[in-house]
Amino acid sequence: MRALVTGGHGFVGSWLADHLRAAGDDVVVTGEDVDVTDAVAVRSSLAEIEPEAVYHLAGWAHVGTSWDDPPGAFRVNAAGTVHVLDAARRLAHPPRVLVVSSAEVYGPVRPEDLPLTEDREPVPVSPYSASKVAAEVAARQAHLGWHLPVMVVRPFNHIGPRQSPTFVVSALARRIVEAERTGAAVLEMGNPAPRRDLTDVRDVVRAYRLLIERGRPGETYNVCSGEDVMIGDLARRLIELSGVALELKTGAVEFRPADVPVLRGDGTKLRDATGWRPEIALDDTLLDVLAYWRGQPPA
Repeated sequence: MRALVTGGHGFVGSWLADHLRAAGDDVVVTGEDVDVTDAVAVRSSLAEIEPEAVYHLAGWAHVGTSWDDPPGAFRVNAAGTVHVLDAARRLAHPPRVLVVSSAEVYGPVRPEDLPLTEDREPVPVSPYSASKVAAEVAARQAHLGWHLPVMVVRPFNHIGPRQSPTFVVSALARRIVEAERTGAAVLEMGNPAPRRDLTDVRDVVRAYRLLIERGRPGETYNVCSGEDVMIGDLARRLIELSGVALELKTGAVEFRPADVPVLRGDGTKLRDATGWRPEIALDDTLLDVLAYWRGQPPA
């Protein structure tokens, strides 16, 4: 299968490209060379590549920074998705398309709302999540109006080696490794209370390929473990697994305008469609993240 991965040089995109190649696919990766906000460039790229499958990962990746530039988040996530879909539907043989959204679209939830299913109406509370909802609406229009075989996936938090330290697990692991090198005795972190549903990125990209193969166009699928873990517990577990004697201290808690305290998904729909289940244990992922940062030069 000839596959195009937009945003293929990023954290998830690089793992996805590796997985697709290992599965025997002919993979083309775009990144900064094709700006998804440039409709002409996107159309030209897809016309040249003529993919059979498009994994649309290119986008604004961080919730926190979207508060500083809401128009930027919408240009990349919403308009960028429209450009990819429009370019795909113009091909002589339109490809199957997977639009990667986010579980952040579910917004604040009550304990009785968990686990979250795809039927729950999105309640976006950040510019990032609002832009992802807009991208989902564009995908729905492309399927209904253009009959493009497009699916939407809502991944919950995914972690693993290569992830930017702007994300909490990678940031904590890097700081633990720095403490190991310097002999520091304290690990400080911010808000320990949020609970997140975590899946190894290598399991996530398996789900993406399975959806391209077996998913039903027009549908939306969660990718999740079905369990939520408190961020403070993750920090303590990372310290234990590292073998470094560190005292964990939580600092002043800084809240964004609308923090989401807990996310936990229901992956039944994905399992029923593809047979996918997560295979990599959380401890193994955390050990791999620590090993990744130990292999990096000192900060």
